[in-house]
Amino acid sequence: MKAKETTLRLEHSGGHTSAILMEPGDDATSIVILGHGFLSNKDSRTNLRLTELLTSKGLSTLRFDWIGMGDSGGRFAEITLSACCTQLNYLINDMKNRGYRDIGLIGSSFGGLVAILVAADHPELFALGLKCPVPDFPEMLECEFGQQGIEEWKRTNTIPNVTGGSEPIALDFAFHEDCCQYNAYEQAAKISTPCVIVHGEQDELVPIHQIHRLVESLPGEKNLRLLPEANHHFGRPEDFRVMSLALTEWIVTHSPSSQSTAKVPS
Repeated sequence: MKAKETTLRLEHSGGHTSAILMEPGDDATSIVILGHGFLSNKDSRTNLRLTELLTSKGLSTLRFDWIGMGDSGGRFAEITLSACCTQLNYLINDMKNRGYRDIGLIGSSFGGLVAILVAADHPELFALGLKCPVPDFPEMLECEFGQQGIEEWKRTNTIPNVTGGSEPIALDFAFHEDCCQYNAYEQAAKISTPCVIVHGEQDELVPIHQIHRLVESLPGEKNLRLLPEANHHFGRPEDFRVMSLALTEWIVTHSPSSQSTAKVPS
């Protein structure tokens, strides 16, 4: 049976969120919310593959655009981590109101950071998946841009074009200042939800010491999958396959509606 796709425009205090709800059947009671990375969108390669895998196992998915990205409201230049946390909290509550009893969460990169911060306040989540998360976003940006680049950002409210373009990207320095107010390691220490982290040892953006510290901070059931050859984007087909299946298996295994221990087919 083909999954039913519904395009949603969800109004909230931060504006509106553009999202796509995929339901494998009318009786689905579990849903997984998918948070994409920085300067990406809800139809990222990872989100689309996870949607395909999860719905084939009987779980609904909600993929969405962060504020100021994709088709959601707001200007990218004005986003803050705080606003994204508020947005994700709203989405979790909205899915509860739609009748979903069991909610899981997967976050990629920047989306992984937001997922950590929000999951700490939602012990009811049945599973958490993190793909190359960035627990310390300011440190990552400082490593990427250098101190001179940070000072330039503060002066111009623009960052270098990390998408490959030639023009700088407008982003208020308030984003950096807001990120500095959060300690994801402290929040991770509050997470009781079973958590899997999939990370590439060749990740060129997220320092590996951040991942090890994150794992040490998590007090509950956890699993770290390190892929020796994978970069931040899991560009090699085999790395992408392993990453997608690892996240899916963790979610399916911990879903109360499936209670499945079967391996997800490759």
